[in-house]
Amino acid sequence: MSLLAIVGRPNVGKSTLFNRLVGMRKAIVDDVSGVTRDRHYGRCEWCGRTFSVVDTGGYTSSDEDVFEEEIRRQVVLAVEEADVVLFMTEASTGVTDYDETIAEMLRSSGKKVVLAVNKVDNFSDQCDIYQFYTLGLGEVFSIASTTGSGTGDLLDAIVKLLPEDEGSERPYENLPRITIVGKPNVGKSSLTNELLGVNRNIVTPVAGTTRDSIETYYNRFGHEFMLVDTAGMRKKTKVHEDIEFYSVMRSVRAIENSDVCVLMIDATSGMEGQDMSIFNLIQKNNKACVLVVNKWDLYEKDSNTLKKYREALLERLAPFNDIPVIFTSVINHQRVLDVLDAAEKVYENYSRRIPTSVLNDRMLPEIAAYPPPAYKGKYIKIKYITQLPTKNPSFAFFCNLPQYLKDPYKRFLENKMREHFEFTGCPLTIYFRQK
Repeated sequence: MSLLAIVGRPNVGKSTLFNRLVGMRKAIVDDVSGVTRDRHYGRCEWCGRTFSVVDTGGYTSSDEDVFEEEIRRQVVLAVEEADVVLFMTEASTGVTDYDETIAEMLRSSGKKVVLAVNKVDNFSDQCDIYQFYTLGLGEVFSIASTTGSGTGDLLDAIVKLLPEDEGSERPYENLPRITIVGKPNVGKSSLTNELLGVNRNIVTPVAGTTRDSIETYYNRFGHEFMLVDTAGMRKKTKVHEDIEFYSVMRSVRAIENSDVCVLMIDATSGMEGQDMSIFNLIQKNNKACVLVVNKWDLYEKDSNTLKKYREALLERLAPFNDIPVIFTSVINHQRVLDVLDAAEKVYENYSRRIPTSVLNDRMLPEIAAYPPPAYKGKYIKIKYITQLPTKNPSFAFFCNLPQYLKDPYKRFLENKMREHFEFTGCPLTIYFRQK
């Protein structure tokens, strides 16, 4: 699929236009410059053509900020992989030194470039766009990304420059979605980069480096899925900035839209209260889960440390503790691919369909051997079991008095289901229905 890269200096409205092109608020937008850091991908459709769009951080030449060098590298990578580059500037500030630097970089790249002057909100601002012809990038388009003014003519010009798509489009929306979640600074972006084999996302020692939820198509080592890196999720009482609030909200949305969540924790701090809150959020949304204990190289160990650590973790997660636990050291490349194997196995369990005949053959004898306790002299008989057509594993047990079945017996049935069928890492939902 053809790719359009949006570049420009900070705070000219790149993310606002990106959200308008993809038709949803995928990228965080704020008046503060430098909000966007990583490359952020989406899909745009215009006049029957569908193409990918990548949003980038603001390109500067300053070295004062710890993130500036990484952001510049991400912009250069986006330009290199793009078929067409949309260079955005701002009408009110005119041509700046940063604009000239970016224009020089784009001319030397040899890419097809479309120049757009943003924030042309009224007719009086129209006169400000002509100075941008001095950048030597051809025709200048005036737009207002907030209201959408001028974006139609801009997209017409972009579509003309995009190459024809070769072959059929890959149905990314049908692929499993694996989302990496956790507190800030536990190694989520490092794990993403290690799995991809490239520095896809910016990594620094500063907590809160990742702000958006970054989606990437993964197809290596026999695995194929959408990999989503998210911003670290702190306690609500510690979130004071609007940008971090939106980052956390996008992380929550990423969990809601995922199939498998890889929950990363720091081995040195263990399973803390905020980790449990994230785990409970995963359970509440009925998502499959893999627990990754990162920074295992920093933990003091003896011969039984791993076994004791795992047992303590699963005890903390009880009763939802049928979950694979992987001990990794991403910085030392240890057991990183085990995370992929575990996630793929958990997804197989998550999407498993069990024939009704097999369900009844296995579970009805167990129920006969240990029937539901009577309630006020009334005996409860479960006669029939079937799997419901839901995304997560859900089962309906048909009986004569469903209102008298309590949670302890529901947990007994769940445990027997896990004994007979492979549901490791998956939440099971059991319903009792009137027969």
